[in-house]
Amino acid sequence: MTSAEQVKAAHRSAEEIGRTAAGPRPLPALGHQRAAADLSHVDTTLSNGLRVLAVRKASVPMVELRLWIPFAGEDRMHAATAEVLAETVLTGTARRDRVEIDAEVALIGGELSAGVDPERLYFGGTALSEGLPTLLEVLGDVLTGATYSDAEVARERERLIERIAVSRTQPRTIAREALQKHRYGDHPVTREVPQAEDVAEVTAEQVRALHTASVLPRGAVLVLVGDLDPQEVPAELERALGGWKSDRSAVVLPPLPVLTGGNVLLVPRAGAVQSQIRLSAQTVPRVDPRYPALQLANLAFGGYFSSRLVENIREDKGYTYGAHSGFEFTGDTAVVNVDADTANEVTAAAYLETRYELFRLGTVPPTAEEVESVRQYAMGSLVTGTSSQGGLAGQLMALASNGLGIEWLQSHPERLAAVTAEQVAEAAAEFFAPGRFTGVVVGDADLLAPKLAALGVSTSEKD
Repeated sequence: MTSAEQVKAAHRSAEEIGRTAAGPRPLPALGHQRAAADLSHVDTTLSNGLRVLAVRKASVPMVELRLWIPFAGEDRMHAATAEVLAETVLTGTARRDRVEIDAEVALIGGELSAGVDPERLYFGGTALSEGLPTLLEVLGDVLTGATYSDAEVARERERLIERIAVSRTQPRTIAREALQKHRYGDHPVTREVPQAEDVAEVTAEQVRALHTASVLPRGAVLVLVGDLDPQEVPAELERALGGWKSDRSAVVLPPLPVLTGGNVLLVPRAGAVQSQIRLSAQTVPRVDPRYPALQLANLAFGGYFSSRLVENIREDKGYTYGAHSGFEFTGDTAVVNVDADTANEVTAAAYLETRYELFRLGTVPPTAEEVESVRQYAMGSLVTGTSSQGGLAGQLMALASNGLGIEWLQSHPERLAAVTAEQVAEAAAEFFAPGRFTGVVVGDADLLAPKLAALGVSTSEKD
């Protein structure tokens, strides 16, 4: 035997290792899933109305910061002004210019960023744990003393216009905007990407006025996760953010209208070589007792790689590189979305198979084996997703913005473990019924309209 043959004989493939003469080796059962977060924490409200959730997770000597401020507005220029504000809020204060802010945060091994969407203004930051006082002091300075100089606003406004122009050419952006308009009409939540011409009109004076009117602590949430003492955090925040106060509350997005199903709209995009299928249905929020079963039903349908939808239109038929279903939480409401991008020639077939899988989920519910598989996936993903400081901070911010806290996260594995196959079947039948779904198909109408019309897809909002 040659040396190469010896090496080959000594190494077996994964398939060979996974099989015996009697057949495939059975997979070992997963171990007991621990609570996603069993950590020392404080959940309190400061004197200025800011809710604070501080959690000790000393895996590395760092701290993660997330700040979420309700930041809605119904004025036509609000979205554009808010985007410019988010781009320029860190460009200088009365005490620090842009370079000094960047340098001071860099010296503590950290970073600080800002962003905005129709629901909130948000800040994200990191720092070495010993640098947390500095990070909070800089943040407090920005929240109370951002200057929005004319030069900085003009510079960032031009950059923003360029990015918007690029973004509006992207199929996913076009599909998202079409879905939002179809679902919610003129509701402020639909203004995720402002118009470039509106951004061009924004002045530094308007940005400063919006900051004064809407960057408010009452109703906002601050999450800190890392190598810290939670008991000391409230007093430290009172010192650092004591000047950030107002008698008014941050501006909350108006309630969303309830989705009604049955109307899927074809949105023309002339010359497009691909189509975007976007479906959506009303569901229940995390606090609803049915949510754990609904979460497992969603995973079985399209929420992970081994789901029914992926197996059908990706693995079996090759209609798409990726299909997915998942939840979208806004305020106190929740919807489930189904997404797939396909080539024009298979768009109608992919849409038909997606509807078929929705029908099948209700009439042929997930088996006990499927339920156990998605249960283990959900519980494992929860542990994995909260294993890092950043992952835990992100999860807690998503929960805290809906009034929940670490207790919900700690107890969720127990809720998932208690779900029965019958409850998953009930959730599937109730919330994944095809008639509950509305949505859009974005693509070349000349190519798609005849086949999609036969499947009940409208070519007009009035159809």
